[in-house]
Amino acid sequence: MPYITVESGKLTKDQKEKLIERLTEVSSEIMNIPSQFFLTTIKELPDENIGIGGKTIEKNKKAYFAENK
Repeated sequence: MPYITVESGKLTKDQKEKLIERLTEVSSEIMNIPSQFFLTTIKELPDENIGIGGKTIEKNKKAYFAENK
C-alpha cells in the first residue's frame, strides 16, 4: 500500500481535500496502482515551528507581505 505524507503549515479543509485528491490521482497514474490503495496523511506544523534561511516561516511571511503590499 503506497503511503503519501505531506508536512506543511496550516491548510484549509478545502486545500487538504484537493491536495489528497490530486496527489493520489497523479501517483496512481504514474505508479499504475489503483487510487483506493493509497494512504495519504497531512501533518500540519505551526509557522513558528518551521524555519527557512535561519528564520521561522512566521517571520518570513511577515517580511514578504510587508514588502509585497
